Amino acid sequence: MRTTLTLDPDVAQQIRNIIAQKKLPLKRIVNDALRAGLSTLGKQERATPFRVKPHAFGFKPGVDPDKLNQLLDQLEAEEFSKKLSR
Repeated sequence: MRTTLTLDPDVAQQIRNIIAQKKLPLKRIVNDALRAGLSTLGKQERATPFRVKPHAFGFKPGVDPDKLNQLLDQLEAEEFSKKLSR
């Protein structure tokens, strides 16, 4: 297939460098580069699995970590009532 392709200057320079080094024709270098790039295009890289690092918070006795939202609500209600009484 014949087609016209406009290359970015940096890509064109890389191709010129490979032509000079390997003494291969432009057609072969471009086809090899496209094959290599297209073969990895559909494949996904394996991401490193996310790992949770536990941390001991050291809650004081009487503080239930499962009810922190309830504690926050109580603290906000107390703060609000203090502002009203001023």
